[in-house]
Amino acid sequence: MGLDQAVSGIVAGVGFRAATAPDEIVALVRRALHEAGLAPDALAVLATAADRAGEAPLWEAAAALGLTPLGLEPAALAAADAGVVTRSARIRASRGVGSLAEAAALAAAGPGARLVLPRIASAAATCALASPAAPGVSERA
Repeated sequence: MGLDQAVSGIVAGVGFRAATAPDEIVALVRRALHEAGLAPDALAVLATAADRAGEAPLWEAAAALGLTPLGLEPAALAAADAGVVTRSARIRASRGVGSLAEAAALAAAGPGARLVLPRIASAAATCALASPAAPGVSERA
């Protein structure tokens, strides 16, 4: 799925350290869905930064969730930063956004997306959930 295609479900944006176990990512995504009161089948996309999207822990986590990871370029993440509510100085310095998880979720969900669940964290990963804009709702609504 590319950014030019409409998303029709919840997007989980994730950030993770290189040595993160796939099971930790899966557990965190499932926890996020539970905290947001969403069913597991509501999840449509697992998104992160493009330079991390090809890493084994993410691919294994995505496979366990029945998804393919989506990598987002820095410009797409930066464009979504206005909607980010969590601000980490460390992530700002390394990624140029307040929260990689939130920016990835919002960017992948498309224009007019909203955060359903701000960033939550485990020991080595972060996750945020976003929902695409409802059909017929403008970005300025």
